[in-house]
Amino acid sequence: MNNSEKPKHKTTSINIPEAVGVFDNVEDFQAAFYDLRAVGFSRYDISILAKQEVLEEKLGKAYWRASDLEDNPDAPRAAFVSEEAFGELEGAITGGFFFLGSYIAMAAMLTAASTLAASAAAIAIGGSPALVLGALLARRVGKQHKDYYANQIEHGGILLWVRVNDAAKEDLAVKIMKEHSGRDVHVHPWSE
Repeated sequence: MNNSEKPKHKTTSINIPEAVGVFDNVEDFQAAFYDLRAVGFSRYDISILAKQEVLEEKLGKAYWRASDLEDNPDAPRAAFVSEEAFGELEGAITGGFFFLGSYIAMAAMLTAASTLAASAAAIAIGGSPALVLGALLARRVGKQHKDYYANQIEHGGILLWVRVNDAAKEDLAVKIMKEHSGRDVHVHPWSE
């Protein structure tokens, strides 16, 4: 194999049926996900399309549409991460940077010779630039998350796969996805 060739990825499919649907907006997609979880589907049985970089690594740079990938066993998958979890991550990044900057300033100023007012001023001054840096990094994380969904919508919709191990779960998953405006909702006899 020369350096320009990509290694072949072997996809393993299992004989557990899987419901799949395509969503035209994030709100309907998330509502379907939360309802699936509420009726007992495990988060491990629910997957979404991987990010663009992973798609390109596995499938090449060819233009893709959601309809091309919904029944493709080679379509790379990812776990769903909720908006709430991303909000918590953004808060942790922002707060963590503020804490780190404040801690460094506090450690530098807390000597026997420093006054309480000088120490408080140093903490505020040291924490503020770190807070700004943390907020910028958090905003970048949030933008990447929004861009992920925008990219999928641009390519025909947000894909959602749900493993269903019996007919009752098949019917339930299909019903929930259709109730939340999922289109082309159907079941295929395998899952990744």
